[in-house]
Amino acid sequence: MDGFPILSLMMAVPMAGAIACLFAGASTARWIALLATLADLVLGIILWINFDQAGSAAQWQFQEYAPIFGRFAWALGIDGIALMLIALTVFLMPICIGASWVAINKRVGEYMAAFLFMEVLMIGVFTAQDLYLFYIMFEAGLIPMYLIIGIWGGAERIYASYKFFLYTLLGSVLMLIAMMWMVHEAGTTEIPALMAYNFNPHVQTWLFLAFFASFAVKMPMWPVHTWLPDAHVQAPTAGSVILAGVLLKMGGYGFIRFSLPMFPEASAQLAPLVWGLSMVAVVYTSLVALVQSDMKKLIAYSSVAHMAIVTVGLFAFNQSGIEGAMMVMLGHGLVSGALFLCVGVIYDRLHTREINRYGGLSINMPKYAVLFMLFTMASVGLPGTSNFVGEFLSLMGIYQASSWVALVCTTGIILGAAYMLYLYRRICYGEQVNADAAAMPDLSVREIALLAPIAAAVLWMGVYPESFLAPMRSDIRALEARLAPAAPAGDSKIKIGAPKPAGEDHHEESAAHGEAHS
Repeated sequence: MDGFPILSLMMAVPMAGAIACLFAGASTARWIALLATLADLVLGIILWINFDQAGSAAQWQFQEYAPIFGRFAWALGIDGIALMLIALTVFLMPICIGASWVAINKRVGEYMAAFLFMEVLMIGVFTAQDLYLFYIMFEAGLIPMYLIIGIWGGAERIYASYKFFLYTLLGSVLMLIAMMWMVHEAGTTEIPALMAYNFNPHVQTWLFLAFFASFAVKMPMWPVHTWLPDAHVQAPTAGSVILAGVLLKMGGYGFIRFSLPMFPEASAQLAPLVWGLSMVAVVYTSLVALVQSDMKKLIAYSSVAHMAIVTVGLFAFNQSGIEGAMMVMLGHGLVSGALFLCVGVIYDRLHTREINRYGGLSINMPKYAVLFMLFTMASVGLPGTSNFVGEFLSLMGIYQASSWVALVCTTGIILGAAYMLYLYRRICYGEQVNADAAAMPDLSVREIALLAPIAAAVLWMGVYPESFLAPMRSDIRALEARLAPAAPAGDSKIKIGAPKPAGEDHHEESAAHGEAHS
């Protein structure tokens, strides 16, 4: 693969498909979009197969560089962290096209073009190695999502689309100012060079806060999360899938790529702020989810709680926490996407998301009930499913940094079990009081084809997580080494994988000396 521009090709394929969709009829546009996303999925598999997971090669692989003007360049490259998020993107995109096959019947060409254009920008975010190229891709991703919500959304779609756009755009203005200062200071726009550059610790705090304003909204973190429930409720099913599955992960990726390696001292100094916001998010949004009557709103609030586990893991400053945060992002991308698809399946039949309008669906929709149960259990964090591994590693990592934060965040798992099982019971069990719900047909072949691959991926990730951790491990260790000098001292007595406390070493040395003497 040396010298072959596979990353540019992965962006060119959906771009060509998007242009073709604009000039095609409804039926043709659907097939163009499906074939373009499947082609990108194949390229993503080739990328994963050819990626050097052993860490023997340089950190950045598949690099491409072409100067455009001034310092701005078409600079692409990936590490293991970017590889996993690209894999998640190309896996979910064909499923989103399939979910829109029947549900979208107006302006189909434009809808498919918007999705394909969004795929270009999402891959661009994860592959960009030029600071300004990253910013362009990061911000341009707002446009297709704004259109998808505003044109094909629900009754209050205009309000939701404007709220989504303004929240995320305003947060990024400060980031752009910080980027301009960084380029002036370091004399380069290359992200790998900036990750190794040592900015003045006094300036780092301001730079961190500027980037934090953007990434916190994107995650979204409490209290700047209020755009998310509105966007999810009003977005079409596929829009919710890609919003929860990939777009929210750009905030976490931003923390990993920029905030932590570029501003390590500021990250350590402001870690208690991130922990505090995350603890509030885990408990508060879980309690809010418990009282929701709309299925989409419930899952949206659960996303805020899960993303709080990500920020806690990232700011644990150790390998377990960062690995866990990445696994939560990947697992949540699969499970939340599947849950929104499950909501879309019954919404297409009854055209309501009110939980009370359903009940007893396990009687007339047994296949649906089984798959919905799997994704519910995965969301709760059942061992053997995708989310368990990430949540366990994240909590293990934060326990090394702060046992109190770990204790509070663990309540999120208990509350998560409460609201998800309560949702499942009200939809799939109980008496069938509504005749129209009782008459709904079970999953079609198309719907099974959408949900089955995600179910397989959820189980694969839960049973064999090493296949997802291995490509990222050397990059996470490099990030941990970068953070180590600034990492705050934890309050936990147990340091997993770290040297033992000095007292224990002294006792062991004394015992060994006594045995040798005798």
